Amino acid sequence: MPALLAIDAGTTGITALVVDHDARVRARGYAEFEQHYPADGQVEHDLGQMWAATLDATRSAVDSYVAQGSPAGDLVAVGVTNQRETACLWDRETLGSPRRAIVWQDRRTAALCESMREDGYEPLVVERTGLRLDPYFTATKLAWVRANDPHTWAGVESGQIAIGTVDSYLVARMSRGLYHVTDATNASRTLLYDLSTGAWSERLCALFGVPSAALPEVTASYGQIARTDPSAFCGLDLPITGIAGDQQAALVGQAGFTAGDAKCTYGTGSFLLVHTGDRIRHSAHGLLTTVALAHPDGRRDFALEGSVFVTGAAVQWLRDGLGIIASASEVEALAASVPDSGGVVFVPALTGLGAPDWDPTARGLVIGITRATTAAHLARATLEAIALQVKDVVDLMGREADVGLDRLRVDGGAAANDLLCQLQADTTRLIVDRSAELETTGLGAAFLAGLGAGVWSSTDDLASTRRSSRTFAPGTLDPAVHERWREAVARSRHWSL
Repeated sequence: MPALLAIDAGTTGITALVVDHDARVRARGYAEFEQHYPADGQVEHDLGQMWAATLDATRSAVDSYVAQGSPAGDLVAVGVTNQRETACLWDRETLGSPRRAIVWQDRRTAALCESMREDGYEPLVVERTGLRLDPYFTATKLAWVRANDPHTWAGVESGQIAIGTVDSYLVARMSRGLYHVTDATNASRTLLYDLSTGAWSERLCALFGVPSAALPEVTASYGQIARTDPSAFCGLDLPITGIAGDQQAALVGQAGFTAGDAKCTYGTGSFLLVHTGDRIRHSAHGLLTTVALAHPDGRRDFALEGSVFVTGAAVQWLRDGLGIIASASEVEALAASVPDSGGVVFVPALTGLGAPDWDPTARGLVIGITRATTAAHLARATLEAIALQVKDVVDLMGREADVGLDRLRVDGGAAANDLLCQLQADTTRLIVDRSAELETTGLGAAFLAGLGAGVWSSTDDLASTRRSSRTFAPGTLDPAVHERWREAVARSRHWSL
């Protein structure tokens, strides 16, 4: 029976999944790659290490699938999903990278964004892209490379060096350099893609100094997109029939194909998307407009998105930075050992604040500590912070998406935490519906690949495959919890100035 290979290139590692025609994950592989922090606020990835992790994860998943008695010949197509906004550069011939990629979390371009905002460019950017001037997005990172790495940029100008996002780089490596592509969901996160035309904007390319000839071809999110080269990609000769940015792929994995469908993925950060149909709907208060899915016939679906930069990373900080837990899974039991946070509020603005505050100069804050404060109170405050950040975005979505929200579909590693899911239901006053498959990002990539390869005939076929593991109904929550949270957020802002 046909099976799909999905490559999920996350921020800290690569996950490879084999998904069967019943939408069940049959095999997994995972490999981490190193995080590089060359200076305060800077985050980089070595693309060679990322590619090595991709090969390791793929081999592991395929070997596991074959070990179950299924032939590798069952694989009919590949889907790719990826951390978005990360700026990648590579040599078109050798596929080597002249410099490390600048990761979506990187804040080095905050001053550039502020300068461009003062010069009056933000209305143009918002109108054309649905985004805002923030270090989060790809074009500001490319502008930094142009200003600070002239040798590499000379290669871009000459045509030797290609630029793109992580999906573009992986497809180039998988195809031995034969394809330079990205899909519309990834393109719509760069500050260079015009939502109204569905193409790269020459006006925005000129604004950021990026030659459009160096950018990848923009394709649909599923269909016949590219093909792997077996000599480059684990001996696999397969069509690449699905590509999407990780959050859009998660919406697909949650079967979010209808206006009003909303999901939250808890990963390094948390990302909420609400499907808004075929209309481009702009936000006046900090949400982003993005392409949710691009169909092969030219139709595009759109979404409003709220990006919370640090959620799962806050739990990692408790583990790695403070050492109060030995593993991320321990945070639930520790937080549940106390009835509340004891008045402690944690604002995890470790890389600034995303929606709805959008302040790259904000920094993390813990307030309300007394002699009675324990590690358990801080753990509880961390889970509350994740839920409260998401609540702020959900409230804004309810006002701006013009669709009624009564249910929030959740996925990602932290969604396994029952206490977090209950806190999320309490804070948002929505039913929280946890997917049976928490790795919906990779599942969405497999779904797209299957649509592109004809394994599933329509999105309706896919919608019937979604399964829920548990729902959480809203309970009671002291309103003062949110009031204290908003006061703490205000105190965390503009700190790095």
